[in-house]
Amino acid sequence: MELRHLRYFVAVAEQRHFGRAAGLLHMAQPPLSQAIRQLEAELGVTLLTRTTRRVDLTAAGTAYLVRARDILAAVDAAGEEAERVASGRSGRLVVGCVGSATYSLLPALARRLREELPAVDFGFRGEMLSPEQVERLRDGSLDLALLRRLPDQNGLTVTAVRHDRLLVAMPQGHRFAGRRRLRVADLAGEDLVVHAGGGRSAMNALVQELFDAAGREARVVHQVAETSTLVTFVAAGLGIAVVPEPTAALAVPGVVYVALVGAPGIDLVAARRADDDNPVLARALAALSAVADG
Repeated sequence: MELRHLRYFVAVAEQRHFGRAAGLLHMAQPPLSQAIRQLEAELGVTLLTRTTRRVDLTAAGTAYLVRARDILAAVDAAGEEAERVASGRSGRLVVGCVGSATYSLLPALARRLREELPAVDFGFRGEMLSPEQVERLRDGSLDLALLRRLPDQNGLTVTAVRHDRLLVAMPQGHRFAGRRRLRVADLAGEDLVVHAGGGRSAMNALVQELFDAAGREARVVHQVAETSTLVTFVAAGLGIAVVPEPTAALAVPGVVYVALVGAPGIDLVAARRADDDNPVLARALAALSAVADG
């Protein structure tokens, strides 16, 4: 049995006429009649009763028509689903994001992806440190990672998203709160709140590099895992922090941001597995580029 036999049978059953069904199928009537007889012979039942004027369904034919329609509909749906997946309009994608971009970029990206690709099942994971995202990429828990530095790119494909300036976050009553700009040397002796060290944070490493380059000691008093916690500690007067500019989107009351000049800033990049052929990725990266540029 072939699918064409089911389509032929459904056409005849719905038209109740071999000639009209043959016309709809763009074929001659004799091959159509022969195909229906072959189908009945294979099933071992009579599906249609034929007269010179019309065709009627037997009880078996009526039952078979229901199943045949279901099968053809399922086949058509499978083809449409395969096309959507192949074109990146269906599937699943899990996106991870570092803390500073969680508040400034991720909401806009999530909205755009859901609007443009409503049939895709998206998962979003915010407030993830860069090394954790790399681990999750490698074990398959993440498909796309928005992170800062990526020292080990083995097996990963990296796309630049944007370059962010650095700011100094400080309590509103801090002596530097009225300044328009600061240099790293100005921060010497200040209590610092930083992201977790020990290779767990790209920002932690950058802050240490900035102080080393300025010949100053970084006086770290608190290490935290999440950007929201870091800014909350600053608001509580527990120290100041060097952060990427998008962190200001948190808008925590009692925190003032001052530009840090003479510092290189830090890139935000998108990383994915080099062997990942998920078609949704290309569409997600296009949406990410549009949101970042906007």
